[in-house]
Amino acid sequence: MNDFPLMAADRVIMAALEEDVGTGDITTLSTVASDTCATARLVAKSPLRLAGLDGFMRVFALLAPGDELTWEVFKRDGDDLEAGEKILAVSGNARTLLTGERVALNLLGKLSSVATITAAWSRQLKSTDTKLIDTRKTTPGLRALEKYAVRIGGGANHRAGLFDGVLIKENHIRAAGSIAKAVAGARSYAPHTVNIEVEVTDLGELEEAYRAGANAVLLDNMDDAMLERAVQRYGGKITLEASGNMSEERLAGVAATGVDLISAGALTHSAPCVDLSFLFEQD
Repeated sequence: MNDFPLMAADRVIMAALEEDVGTGDITTLSTVASDTCATARLVAKSPLRLAGLDGFMRVFALLAPGDELTWEVFKRDGDDLEAGEKILAVSGNARTLLTGERVALNLLGKLSSVATITAAWSRQLKSTDTKLIDTRKTTPGLRALEKYAVRIGGGANHRAGLFDGVLIKENHIRAAGSIAKAVAGARSYAPHTVNIEVEVTDLGELEEAYRAGANAVLLDNMDDAMLERAVQRYGGKITLEASGNMSEERLAGVAATGVDLISAGALTHSAPCVDLSFLFEQD
């Protein structure tokens, strides 16, 4: 089921079009006649996991709502593509295709890059019970879209924002006075349906969070040996999330410790760009 966040995409696309097009695409307006028609093909130029195709197509609908574009779609979100594979073809007004091209490619490229790295990392956890999740280290304004791309890549989502989950971090603890005080404050404020997670850096803080009644702990920057000790003592009693300095090479070792979750900001903030081509067919 495609749960592409269309409303969030529309806000992003409109802002991007305003930024890019401004008062008009002077290159296209000055070189291409208004009644010129063209057919363009979107092609993968590097291996990728496709994500955001609805957003790509939506750019042109929002740019020129009255234009009739004919789409031939060959691939869908979640497909793994090799270089050279065709994704779609579109026919219609050449001005519309030219003016929307860069915004559409930027959006599809960004989301496909997130899905591609997530897919690669998820494969490292395929034979384990550990789940790969994202973080709030997302591009401002693109969170809903990037988290969608993580799901397309085979990962799962952490909280959407500050409003839907309690994550008590080091500065919260310092401001509250202790882990116990911070958890108690969260318990009295947050609805009973909201989980409370505490960031801890050693086993002593983990014990304090467990005794305070936290639902989960974020094991911050622990080496594999310490993660293994955390699982030995608290596995099955509290959700254990490993985080900090994660890399694809490290995933298998971290999962072998038995933690429930591995979170990685790199899925969204360090995804390498995929290469896409959007070229007009020649007569």
